[in-house]
Amino acid sequence: MRLLEHQAKRLLTEFGLVFSDAVVATTASEAAAAAEKIGGPVVVKAQVPFGGRGKAGAVRFAQDPSEAGAHASALLGRELRGELVVSVTVEPKISFKREFYVGVAWDTASKLPIALLSDAGGIDIESVGRIVRRNFDPWRGLDAFAGREMASALEVRGKIMVQLGEMLGRLSSAFLKMDALTVEINPLVETMDGILLGLDSHLELDDDALVRHQPMLGRIGEKRSGNAVGRAPTALEIEAQRIDAMDHRGVAGRVVEFDGDLGLLIGGGGASLTVFDAIRRHQGRPANYCEVGGNPTEEKVAALTSLILAKPGVRHLAVIMNVVNNTRADVMAKGVITGIKRVGRKPAEVLRVFRIPGSWEGEARDLLSVEGVVALGRDVSLDEAARLAVERSRRNAD
Repeated sequence: MRLLEHQAKRLLTEFGLVFSDAVVATTASEAAAAAEKIGGPVVVKAQVPFGGRGKAGAVRFAQDPSEAGAHASALLGRELRGELVVSVTVEPKISFKREFYVGVAWDTASKLPIALLSDAGGIDIESVGRIVRRNFDPWRGLDAFAGREMASALEVRGKIMVQLGEMLGRLSSAFLKMDALTVEINPLVETMDGILLGLDSHLELDDDALVRHQPMLGRIGEKRSGNAVGRAPTALEIEAQRIDAMDHRGVAGRVVEFDGDLGLLIGGGGASLTVFDAIRRHQGRPANYCEVGGNPTEEKVAALTSLILAKPGVRHLAVIMNVVNNTRADVMAKGVITGIKRVGRKPAEVLRVFRIPGSWEGEARDLLSVEGVVALGRDVSLDEAARLAVERSRRNAD
């Protein structure tokens, strides 16, 4: 989940990181009033959950309250990359000596978190500045001395080197404690008084960890609605999230609801998108998109199956996954069978396709055979399985 800039700043200040003061405004008059209270030149920024706002014309400078109000009026209600701007921030324009970029992310190559420091902030830092990278132990975080060494590698000396070391240490702590995927301060500036001050921030949290961070999200008023995360979740999607959170094992509950009549349990190394697209290409009408994998428990699979089939108008179900080695096919089969029976239906009448080749495949085939369902093997492609699911659901509907 990507947070808005003012939300990211609010959370990061709890870790001792310092940012420029900002006032959130939802109307032009509020923006003008904020600029008048600040006094002097201000910056008006559209609040959307992505970077590159400067290039998109969503960061504007104003010399007085009237101009700030005009900028806010032009930004509010505007759509940027599919996101509706419903709020802006107004903050003082800061004079500074130089700027930096600091960030922490996951390094997929080393499978460790990595801290980044550049002597150029703003956009396109890869091409305009030097970057120092350093992996660190996720159990300890990045020590301040390691941050100072990173600053020294960029030939930064004195008090700013010390401040950068402390800031990188605090940023790494925030990254780990909030289960972040990415956290950045860009630009981070050295003010005329020799103080490091963050002017902008980007924070993306791991969706799988949100269940344990509800108090934190509550402090910033994040309700997973509005322009921070797109449309509000449906009742079915919220219930699916609850099902997925009932047990930490595996994934069975990341659901997006659609208006179709064919329920889907799909997944396996990105196969969910492939199967969903194939269903639609064969003129099928999915009732939902979902991701299943990582060996979810039988109960999670059963609960999700029942939820999807309980949706009005859903008559059939297709279970299609890629070849799996980290998900037991028999556990999936047991869960699907149980879920179908819980809503008072028969597997042979509901389950149009079951294709999960891989671990415990034979046992799954035997379980389904008892219920009058023939499981498909790896000799049937994902695309063909999708075609069969659509064809069989139509045949039984006629």
